[in-house]
Amino acid sequence: MSVQTATGPVAADALGPTLMHEHVFTLDSEVLALDPGWDEEAAITDATARLAELRGRGITTIVDLTVIGLGRFVERIRRVAEQSGMQIVVATGIYTFSEMPQYFKIRSQLLSPDFVEEFFIREAREGIGPGGILPGILKCATDRFGLVMDVEHVLRATARAHTKTGLPISTHTHAKSKQGLTQQRIFQEEGVDLSKVVIGHSGDTTDLEYLEQLIDNGSYLGMDRFGIDVFCPFEGRVATVAELCRRGYAERMVLSHDASCVSHSVPPELLDQPRWTRWRYTHISDDVLPALRKAGVPEEDLTTMLVANPRRILDRG
Repeated sequence: MSVQTATGPVAADALGPTLMHEHVFTLDSEVLALDPGWDEEAAITDATARLAELRGRGITTIVDLTVIGLGRFVERIRRVAEQSGMQIVVATGIYTFSEMPQYFKIRSQLLSPDFVEEFFIREAREGIGPGGILPGILKCATDRFGLVMDVEHVLRATARAHTKTGLPISTHTHAKSKQGLTQQRIFQEEGVDLSKVVIGHSGDTTDLEYLEQLIDNGSYLGMDRFGIDVFCPFEGRVATVAELCRRGYAERMVLSHDASCVSHSVPPELLDQPRWTRWRYTHISDDVLPALRKAGVPEEDLTTMLVANPRRILDRG
């Protein structure tokens, strides 16, 4: 029983405390090519230091959900993992709220409607890029616009790849429009085991009825944007997790930040504003866990969310 990481397989019980929805770099490759200030080695050194700091807090694994559409470059991630000592699980998938990249769109139209699914399966079995780094998870997205353009195509391709490879699925959703329920419907239609699905960004809402629906349908909740107070304040995120634990749902939640070392999606000038200053890899360790303890969440539940649940999700048996 093992889990694939950027530096090779590790035993599932060696994952340790795990953050289930992070990024190291989210980059636009075309913008990057025009950036005279980009220094590859400096970026790797900075990321290594940040993840080494996180490892010093006791977190030993992160899941990097940077897929196609977010600037995935797994060889860079492998170097950061080797230098930091952090176990990094990488992903296959396409991140889009509307159209697929033209590479996939044209081939799906002219070669095979199953091209995307087959691409994910090939990466799951043969690895990503020339280094053959094997992904440990699938990633897809639905935002507030819903199943527009190519979104449903990608969701169904992701679901079919899951049923054929056993890789778990983690998603991006827009919680306030309850897109997680739409994702679950599509996945169920495709025969997905919903207990191998993390409905991401569920912590962006305090709507307990919606969150309990997702849990009752069988999935995990990704309470995974701690530090992004612009979508839901710190106090609301903590109170929601604490209440769900009180109701007995610690076994259905995972924790994370959705943070990056460098992100073209978030202008750096925002990071000095009050609602962004806590968006960092160590926020859960330094601030969230103490707040959850103060709110009455027992240590056993914290261990469940950080250790036991990620192990169950990522372990393909």
